[in-house]
Amino acid sequence: MTEADARANPDSVAGTLKINGRNARILIDTGAQRSFVSEAFAESLGVPLIAMTQPLLVSTPLGDDVERKHYYPSCEVEVTGQPLTCDFVPLSMLEFDEILGMDWLEKYHARVDCYAKVLELEDADGNALRFEGDRGGSHSCIISVMRARKMMKKGCHAYLAYVVDETKKEADINDVRVVCKYPDVFPKDLPGLPPDREIEFVIEVEPGTKPISIPPYRMAPAELQELKVQLQELLDNGFIRPSHSPWGAPVLFVKKKDGTLRMCIDYRQLNKVTIKNRYPLPRIDDLFDQLRGAMVFSKIDLRSGYHQLKIKESDIPKSAFRTRYGHYEFLVMSFGLTNAPATFMDLMNRVFSEYLDQFVIVFIDDILIYSQNEEEHEYHLRLVLERLREKQLFAKFSKCEFWLKEIGFLGHVISGSGVAVDNAKIKAIIDWERPKNVKEIRSFLGLAGYYRKFVEKFSVLASPLTKLTKKGAKFIWDDKCEKGFLELKKRLTEAPVLTLPKQGIGYDIYSDASIQGLGCVLMQRGKVIAYASRQLRKHEVNYPTHDLELGAVVFALKIWRHYLYGETCHIYTDHKSLKYVFTQKELNMRQRRWMELIKDYDLIIEYHPGKANVVADALSRKSTSGTLLTCLQALRARVEVSACGTLIARFEVRPTLLSEISRCQAVDEECQRIRERILEGPVENFRIRDDGLLLFKDRVCIPKDEELQRSILEEAHFSAYAMHPGGTKMYRDLKESYWWSGMKRDIAEYVSRCLTCQQVKAEHQHPAGLLQPLTIPEWKWEHVTMDFVVGLPRTVNNYDAVWVVVDRLTKSAHFLPINITYPLERLAKLYVEEVVRLHGVPISIVSDRDPRFTSKFWPKFQASLGTKLKFSTAFHPQTDGQSERVIQILEDMLRACALEFQGSWDKHLALVEFAYNNSYQASIGMPPYEALYGRKCRTPLCWDEVGEAKLEGIELVEITKAKVKIIRDRLKAAQDRQKSYADKRRRPLEFEVGDEVFLRISPWKGIIRFVSRGKLNPRYIGPFEILERIGAVAYRLKLTPELEQIHDVFHVSMLKKYVRDPSHILEKPPVEIREDLQYAVEPVKIVGQQVKQLRNKEIPMVKVLWRSDRVEEETWETEVSMREQYPFLFD
Repeated sequence: MTEADARANPDSVAGTLKINGRNARILIDTGAQRSFVSEAFAESLGVPLIAMTQPLLVSTPLGDDVERKHYYPSCEVEVTGQPLTCDFVPLSMLEFDEILGMDWLEKYHARVDCYAKVLELEDADGNALRFEGDRGGSHSCIISVMRARKMMKKGCHAYLAYVVDETKKEADINDVRVVCKYPDVFPKDLPGLPPDREIEFVIEVEPGTKPISIPPYRMAPAELQELKVQLQELLDNGFIRPSHSPWGAPVLFVKKKDGTLRMCIDYRQLNKVTIKNRYPLPRIDDLFDQLRGAMVFSKIDLRSGYHQLKIKESDIPKSAFRTRYGHYEFLVMSFGLTNAPATFMDLMNRVFSEYLDQFVIVFIDDILIYSQNEEEHEYHLRLVLERLREKQLFAKFSKCEFWLKEIGFLGHVISGSGVAVDNAKIKAIIDWERPKNVKEIRSFLGLAGYYRKFVEKFSVLASPLTKLTKKGAKFIWDDKCEKGFLELKKRLTEAPVLTLPKQGIGYDIYSDASIQGLGCVLMQRGKVIAYASRQLRKHEVNYPTHDLELGAVVFALKIWRHYLYGETCHIYTDHKSLKYVFTQKELNMRQRRWMELIKDYDLIIEYHPGKANVVADALSRKSTSGTLLTCLQALRARVEVSACGTLIARFEVRPTLLSEISRCQAVDEECQRIRERILEGPVENFRIRDDGLLLFKDRVCIPKDEELQRSILEEAHFSAYAMHPGGTKMYRDLKESYWWSGMKRDIAEYVSRCLTCQQVKAEHQHPAGLLQPLTIPEWKWEHVTMDFVVGLPRTVNNYDAVWVVVDRLTKSAHFLPINITYPLERLAKLYVEEVVRLHGVPISIVSDRDPRFTSKFWPKFQASLGTKLKFSTAFHPQTDGQSERVIQILEDMLRACALEFQGSWDKHLALVEFAYNNSYQASIGMPPYEALYGRKCRTPLCWDEVGEAKLEGIELVEITKAKVKIIRDRLKAAQDRQKSYADKRRRPLEFEVGDEVFLRISPWKGIIRFVSRGKLNPRYIGPFEILERIGAVAYRLKLTPELEQIHDVFHVSMLKKYVRDPSHILEKPPVEIREDLQYAVEPVKIVGQQVKQLRNKEIPMVKVLWRSDRVEEETWETEVSMREQYPFLFD
């Protein structure tokens, strides 16, 4: 938070007070438990530091944890002339000198009025003190010139601000010398079919290739309407004609920046079998050698260049495309066809062959004209325009530049002084701000260290920075740090790290995206050609991860286009699914637009883990604190603007989904018709909200916009706040806030096609025997059930199990990470801290017969709290079905986490608990959170709920009682329903030959019960095709070569049908499965030994390192069992 923010914000108080006799900028912070002083201001306090009795861990708004061991005692804070003492903890701050926290506010009985910006205090004698903070400058005060002069004479600062209108007048061709004589070369639209030229576009496919024909893609009504219009335009221009070709590519639409749609043909399958044209592109250094002595420049960009070249008659059928309204083929070169850039380069070289290297440089469709003086340039410009007129080649005036003294071309700046490398190549490094914390230092050193072999004395230069990253080191940025930082930046932007490109040997691009921005580095043979990074634009912040990472690739291709055309390029990304973008069947609008650009390049996308991709990762995560200053300076206001950085930040959540819904409603015909009817009079079930959104039964109407609906479904299913709920839960959650026609069906189909859910969700089958439900509780958290999820992979925090505690009435739950070896005393302490602290002491607990619950200590502990223990029947844990079902949900969520987000499961446990407690539970008819607290919890999909309902006194009590009664009635109905379900037989499951199915795998390995990612392994692998039905209940599967040792016939109970979806990216990584359908893990070596004392018996134990295709893990096993099964470990 800046000082200006604090003045304007109605929820904060800031101003100036004297601290130990010096004026200080202070912030009143009721969210801070302690008071803090900036390290810079602390030097002037004149008070010695004193060690704390216990270190203080401070969590900053940036997410960092900073340990503090000292403080400045008894500093004087002067309020209206009265000194009040305060203890300050030093902290790195840039915007404020002091933060006065709750320790000081409570000491002096503070009353804070944020709206009035007033702080009222009482000193030790009870005297009232008053401090008025700075107010926002929302009201301008107009004064006379005379008064202004008097104020300036008294020493007041005066500033004069100019507001500059930067709106540029649109260029007019009539204002440009020479060019004004050639308006026919710059038409608004192409006049029609181009003339026959000396070359034609050829589509040569690999020998033996059969015609490829792909069915048309489905389109929305608005897209079909646009398709009709654009087809007619192409027919009118003569660019296409009806076709009977056996070839056929599908059509899709790409949304332009202005919101209009551009028709594109998906030629990806044709491009795969097309022989690549290796026409040589010119060497960039050779081109620039011709520019010596040039002083005047012009650049011409052709209009829709590809449509200005015909396709060879015999190859026209290959360009065919299929639509809802017929089969057509292109007569001119179409966007998306491979070899188009090389062919157009060939054409341009032939057109300007006699002018090349004299006063013309051509690179694909860019024409650069250069001359030594203006008289010469006039002559050269006329010759080029005459040639364009002669050859009937047309340019786009708005993209051309004329009569320039300096011009950017192919990544260089060209002027009379010569050719200079564009600073954009190294701007990402030059603009790297000074690190403000350890995390930012590590990011910078990660990038710099990648090139340490090229930097002489790297360790010496980096030493001052490295010292700050050591544990317990105080963060003090001194002259040595600054010098080392600047020198490293300098070394990274000059030879031998930075080198000139060589053509013909290919390029490597390392790209990465983060919530801060995009970063990439262009390399050849381990040396850098250029760096690039930029912050995310406003609309990009909401992109899904896949699109952000693909956006980083597109960013690199655009800025380094002049290097990459005609060259083989390997792109390395830490987002694995990008490898399959060329075979992905279903693309959203954004991906379609980008694929149009990507098709022009000869590139291979490779997976490169994030830890190895340090350079691009560091560039994408650079500090962004300079953004606001840059924007202010861009306004060119004549004011004094200074950058002072920010450590204390205000995090403001602003919903972008509602604005997107509003935009889509505005262009949806059905929504507009309903709006018009509402304006004429009331319409049943529909109304318009104050913010302009159309509602159906108080739910936001979602238009028939495929991308919008998909984004809502993705947020409700894939996000970290959802964790893959089932169809019913997801529908119940979404229908509270949104509505569209066929919503329930769409959600059910969406969930059924989710690849992650198909791999990890358990099948629920009805057991034998009658169900005996437990009695329904009377109140919340009086009767609970609990169990342990064990056998999980050990995390870095040494957790290997989850303790599940569930309230039987509201179904709300707590998931507590533990280690299975925790003593009972520690579990009891955890129980009090996490359950009793929040909900009080329960009346009864239902649990299984785990030794932890049946030991002598636990019953005694519960008895002392007044809690009655109930144990489930041995070998029949369904007595404790409540926690067993929640455990299964927990495992499904954690499996989804492991597949979606990677990393250790304990990092996601808090979000898993959040997602579970906010998901609809059929038995109580609402989410557990709502059942417990009486209101819905705000989630990322609930931004349409504005305002707060205030309930007080008796009203709140009555509503709560009513909620509990509703919950108990629904629980009774649910129990009756479940009891009737229990006796019903399952329907026989049948598959057809050719169906694809998943194969269920057991995670356990024999008697040792060791797991490689344990219970979090996917329950199913595949999918595999069914080759044959064997008898009534068995099927033969087409297994992969890695599974050839397994018998390929399986019982129907081991199979689960795969629901295909075009968006699925099916990876079949090599996985080792044993013949008994368990994940294969093998011991590697013995890494430790110990003797365990059990009563009077000693048991030798060995620590074994296990390895599977997925992970490595260490476990303690008995030496006897390991010698029997794996004697080779002891040789």
